[in-house]
Amino acid sequence: MMLGYLLARAGVAAIILEKHADFFRDFRGDTVHPSTLELMYELGLLDDLLKLPHQELTSAGGKFGDFSFQTANFSHVPGRCKFVALMPQWDFLNFLAERAKAFPTFDLRMRYEVVGLIIQNGQIRGVEVNTPAGKMQIRADLVIGCDGRHATTRQAAGLEVIEFGVPIDVLWFRLSRRTADPEQLLGTINYGKALILINRGEYFQGGLIIQKNSFEEIKKCGLEGFRKSILQIAPFLGDRVEKLQDWEQIKLLSVQINRLRQWHRPGLLCIGDAAHAMSPAGGVGINLAIQDAVAAANLLTDPLRQGLVTEDLLARVQRRREFPTRVTQRMQVAAHKGFDYIFRHPGAIRAPWQLKLITHVPGIQHLLARLIGIGVRPEHIRL
Repeated sequence: MMLGYLLARAGVAAIILEKHADFFRDFRGDTVHPSTLELMYELGLLDDLLKLPHQELTSAGGKFGDFSFQTANFSHVPGRCKFVALMPQWDFLNFLAERAKAFPTFDLRMRYEVVGLIIQNGQIRGVEVNTPAGKMQIRADLVIGCDGRHATTRQAAGLEVIEFGVPIDVLWFRLSRRTADPEQLLGTINYGKALILINRGEYFQGGLIIQKNSFEEIKKCGLEGFRKSILQIAPFLGDRVEKLQDWEQIKLLSVQINRLRQWHRPGLLCIGDAAHAMSPAGGVGINLAIQDAVAAANLLTDPLRQGLVTEDLLARVQRRREFPTRVTQRMQVAAHKGFDYIFRHPGAIRAPWQLKLITHVPGIQHLLARLIGIGVRPEHIRL
């Protein structure tokens, strides 16, 4: 959506295909970081965006056993917004789509599901699509694969995926919220588990971090056991957990960290999760995807106008964005190693001395805020 907006703004014809009838998907990345908010400012959209319902997170912390800590303080990040905006992704997508429709070269088609690529003599010439009117082909000078970690585009193109082992999965669910409830985005760690509670206004978007591939075992213990495990970590939730009455209310996110060895083929470029699936750690996935879109627009807009997009240019986009991807994924892999310690301690846990030491290092909260909120090699609007 972001790339389509930027290309159409520059006069390039862009067709955006969405397989669903709307953007309403719960439990998606809802953190809009300062780097993305700065891009909205550069586009003249920030004031209107912030009129949408959202919460502003100025710091992030958590609780490890009985030790409370703060990991990131966004008060000193560069840019206009010293906070992370918590905003439903469907609101953000609808906001961009509505403003992009003002550009005559922007063409958003809902219920258009890409099922394959048109490949001729090794060159990708477009996509095969299922639509409400039946199957059809859409031809294009360039196909952008941004269809997520299970991308049809990268599978059809035969692009090699490099996988990194991840020891966790996340179970997402909703619980009602009260004004007196604590706010800890990074959550509470105890009893061999970690619970994230994201303030969504009237409710919490809850995430229980569990061992990889353990969901079926959790189901065998029943919903009562699941509810008790939440209360063990966060007893203040009380009888609110009783609202979880069906496993359909609990959605499994199978966490992955991977990236393509090569993000492109002639006529195709993958960006976002299609090029590099991120862990939910730090909530950085949506922001890296938007940075990819901006870099692609900056490098490809003029060549697209001239019909001169080469594979060398697509490789330049990858070179531009692969470094921040590698650095971020390396930090996420390192952070996940801490869960081995958590899972080995199913009883009441005490914070290791290393955590207590590092959270008191001068300047560490501002450094982590910059890494999370701005990221490595932030992009800016050039056209």
